[in-house]
Amino acid sequence: MSETPPTPADRLVQELQEDRRWLLRQLDAGHWPELRLDLASLERELGHLLERAQERLTGS
Repeated sequence: MSETPPTPADRLVQELQEDRRWLLRQLDAGHWPELRLDLASLERELGHLLERAQERLTGS
């Protein structure tokens, strides 16, 4: 059984998930202390958004 190739939307969600992980690593490393709370909130919201997008794309 072969897997279907990822759609452009799938690739976009994957790229945004990678960007979110990068942001989280930067925050954990202590970057941008004056913006930490706002960026952490943005990171969480982005995570929820990407989860919902992935669910819609996979039909789950």
